[in-house]
Amino acid sequence: MNILILGGGGREHALAWAVLQNPKCGKLIVAPGNAGIAQIAECAQLDIEDGGTVAEFAESQSIDLVIIGPEAPLAAGVADRLREAGLLVFGPSQAAARLEASKAFTKEICAAVGAPTAGYGHFTKAEAARAHVRQTGAPIVIKADGLAAGKGVIIAETVAEAEAAIDDMFGGAFGGAGAEVVIEEFMTGEEASFFVLVDGETVLPIGTAQDHKRVGDGDTGPNTGGMGAYSPAPVLSDAVAQRALDEIVKPTMAEMARRGMPYQGVLYAGLMIKDDAPRLVEYNVRFGDPECQVLMMRLGGQVLDLIVACAEGRLEEAGVTWAEDHALTVVLAARGYPGTYAKGTEIRGLESLPEDSFQQMFHAGTVMREGHMLANGGRVLNATARGATLAEAQDRAYALADALDWPEGFCRRDIGWRAL
Repeated sequence: MNILILGGGGREHALAWAVLQNPKCGKLIVAPGNAGIAQIAECAQLDIEDGGTVAEFAESQSIDLVIIGPEAPLAAGVADRLREAGLLVFGPSQAAARLEASKAFTKEICAAVGAPTAGYGHFTKAEAARAHVRQTGAPIVIKADGLAAGKGVIIAETVAEAEAAIDDMFGGAFGGAGAEVVIEEFMTGEEASFFVLVDGETVLPIGTAQDHKRVGDGDTGPNTGGMGAYSPAPVLSDAVAQRALDEIVKPTMAEMARRGMPYQGVLYAGLMIKDDAPRLVEYNVRFGDPECQVLMMRLGGQVLDLIVACAEGRLEEAGVTWAEDHALTVVLAARGYPGTYAKGTEIRGLESLPEDSFQQMFHAGTVMREGHMLANGGRVLNATARGATLAEAQDRAYALADALDWPEGFCRRDIGWRAL
């Protein structure tokens, strides 16, 4: 098969690496890719949010399957445009992608099916939102309704913090994503990620993970796009996962189909778990980043067969083969992230790292200039490893991270602490 992957981060590097393990993969193109992806696949400069441009490129390259990595092209309707062109696509329609693109829409769906989630209010004016916060009290969660690259969520410890977050959102801090705001009760428990594939009818669980959102050790500091992850997540036991399927995911998928927007692609449910009872925090309509990196390390080449079965509506025939192992990824970020950080610093030592089915350095934000590997983003690299135990996977991942010569980078030193 000739395959096109849209995206250029660590998630897409991990997807490309896993797809290439499958002998069914022929030509692989990633758009736009990054310097690490360019070492294993062809990269192409495309506007991946322009469905017409992507469709023309795919046809010119005789592409058989398009895998859409990030949420923005999905929200822009790229999957719809590609399907209209007769291409096989992995990723939901624009209508179905509203499960991530609008938090208010997700709350409406949850209410319709009785899925357990946080109590909430939906606001289009700052004054009403502030009044709600004053009445409800803190801690409380303020969310930009739209897509904010994983950063539009503020956990406010005080009413004053909540009001400041509301003013920031309505003031344009998150662009159009904050034109509407959802305010939720603060849920307690342990958060974990549950991944399923859906082909419009069949729902197939493919793994669990737990990521670390806060920038600092001990889960301190501001939220980020994710500083590391591991899989499986012990808190998401088989029994809890089954409850999440029966009470949250399957009813949601049935309601989406009932509304004429059947879901096809990967769905990632962020869950808050307390006393073995899951509640929905949010849905994402693509693989998480960095959770994808640990899932791909554990799934390997079979992921392509699963993706094709999903895109062709054959998930009923598919199954997942799991090794009894663990995977862990450590995000190496530029100093200053998630605030202001420098680009263009040189990363040395990558060429001497071991790379096999047990350890990989996935690139998230890198660029090659005149033979030098340079940092080109906030989250730059993902030191990823698997092992028979989580402790072994952690040791291998940190050994990879520590082998680099990049004084302008940093990482958390406690990824996996909850499970360990």
